[in-house]
Amino acid sequence: MDATDRRILAELQQDGRLSLTELAERVQLSMSPTHRRLRALEESGAITGYRAVIDPDAVGLGFGALVFITMDQANRATVPDFDAAVAEIPEVIQALRLFGDPDYLLRVAVPDLPSYQRLWDDRLSALPGVRRVESTLVMKTVVDDRPLPV
Repeated sequence: MDATDRRILAELQQDGRLSLTELAERVQLSMSPTHRRLRALEESGAITGYRAVIDPDAVGLGFGALVFITMDQANRATVPDFDAAVAEIPEVIQALRLFGDPDYLLRVAVPDLPSYQRLWDDRLSALPGVRRVESTLVMKTVVDDRPLPV
């Protein structure tokens, strides 16, 4: 990956809807080499997809929580079951497995506190292998979905 590939990635992170013509102009290449490089970046897995970034408040999901999960035992038997169960909960918008304690950090988006309480009672506390669930409510998002520094 060279500097031109990095410029392509930077431009697409800022605006994934750029046309090939606009992208080529911004990275100062002709269309054909830009297209070749773009396809190579997609095929290599450097670009994993394109999506719209949605304002949670605009769709009624402005209540956020960070959920810290400590497992009874984080081992080969429990981790795959836990991971699969978490992947099935649509309100979990990010799940990170961590080194140390806690074992997982989940980012949750729901409409309000009662919705979060129901999610906690019905789904989060019932996840396989869980010893402890702790939550921190999000007061304000300061940095969100920042592009990677390429």
